[in-house]
Amino acid sequence: MRNPGVPKCRFCGSPLRHSLVDLGTSPLCESYVTLESFGRPEPFFPLHVYVCEHCFLAQLEEFAPAEEIFAEYAYFSSYSDTWVQHAERYAGEMVDSYRLDASSLVVELASNDGYLLEHFIRRGVPVLGVEPAGNVAKVAIEKGVPTLVRFFDLALARELAAGGRMADLVCGNNVLAQVPRLNDFVAGIKSILKPQGVVTIEFPHIVRLMEGNQFDTIYHEHYSYFSLYAVERVFGAHGMRIFRVDTLATHGGSLRIHACHAEDSAVAEHESLAAMRQVERDYGIDRPEVYSSFQERVKETKRGLLEFLIAAKRQGRRICGYGAPGKGNTLLNYCGIRTDFIDFTVDRNPYKQGKFLPGSRIPIFAPDKLLEARPDYLLILPWNLKEEIMSQTGYIRQWGGRFVVPIPEVQVYE
Repeated sequence: MRNPGVPKCRFCGSPLRHSLVDLGTSPLCESYVTLESFGRPEPFFPLHVYVCEHCFLAQLEEFAPAEEIFAEYAYFSSYSDTWVQHAERYAGEMVDSYRLDASSLVVELASNDGYLLEHFIRRGVPVLGVEPAGNVAKVAIEKGVPTLVRFFDLALARELAAGGRMADLVCGNNVLAQVPRLNDFVAGIKSILKPQGVVTIEFPHIVRLMEGNQFDTIYHEHYSYFSLYAVERVFGAHGMRIFRVDTLATHGGSLRIHACHAEDSAVAEHESLAAMRQVERDYGIDRPEVYSSFQERVKETKRGLLEFLIAAKRQGRRICGYGAPGKGNTLLNYCGIRTDFIDFTVDRNPYKQGKFLPGSRIPIFAPDKLLEARPDYLLILPWNLKEEIMSQTGYIRQWGGRFVVPIPEVQVYE
């Protein structure tokens, strides 16, 4: 939890005095409002990202503990076809690249509903998922994916290692940002990894976040925002060496690092590592002034979106949303968008249907509600999945409906 006074870097402990962006206050983005709780107030917390001028880790303060946020979670990975396909490709690549077989063990951290590990199981590779959200882990277990309903940390890693469950591959896809106790988490990876084991971690790249004006990916569940520069320092401090980095299109532009024990000299450094280091040097990732212009670009995006919505409503247009993602809740709350602009949103996840978005209180329905409402504009909140969503809802063109994507700036698709 937050300490009074100047906040400290969660990795190196340096004072945090350099601001990246201040998005005001916002509720926890996955705390969907039920009918029963509609009349009760919601807590709002500051959403202010700082950059450490020592290690250049961008981060939020911890206002809400992970145990409160993730014990029950509304995000189920399997409801995105694009993400499931990404997971299947990843599993195949890892089996081939690291020669995983029936004698191996793959451990996934924040394994969600088993969307990834089931692809290793199909290839005959033993797996273990670690997932703190009981409601999500239950789905994985019902699929036949062995899952521990626990938070991963150094204590759990030592417990597993003592029980003979060391990993040939540790994977974490979009979990590193959601870890408040970063040093303990990475130390746990070191502890559970076999001497010749490999860890892969995927995370949205802060360079792409800033270049693409992706401020809506900032929310309280994402405690940190990473560059390769910062991640190399974090893993290096815990006795691990990054030897390869892949550039991915997921989540608006991500990196996947491959790391091993620092003492494992058999693994050569891939040329991709030097190339990405140069990309970040050219961008100026280790210069505080590079981060200073982001705030004004965010403000301009807010102005542009509100101008579009105001003009559309004055023309009598009906606007609905697609999706109820965390990023959408940051966008709507920062911009002050509520049912005065958007009638409702829809989502494929039954867990969210019948509830309301936090803060904005926009109702969430199943996608077939769009056929009844026949909106003039469909605002795509999970813009990173816009191709998938426009394909699934292309029927809105029958009545002249058009798609709107808000990031990096308002774009209307006829």
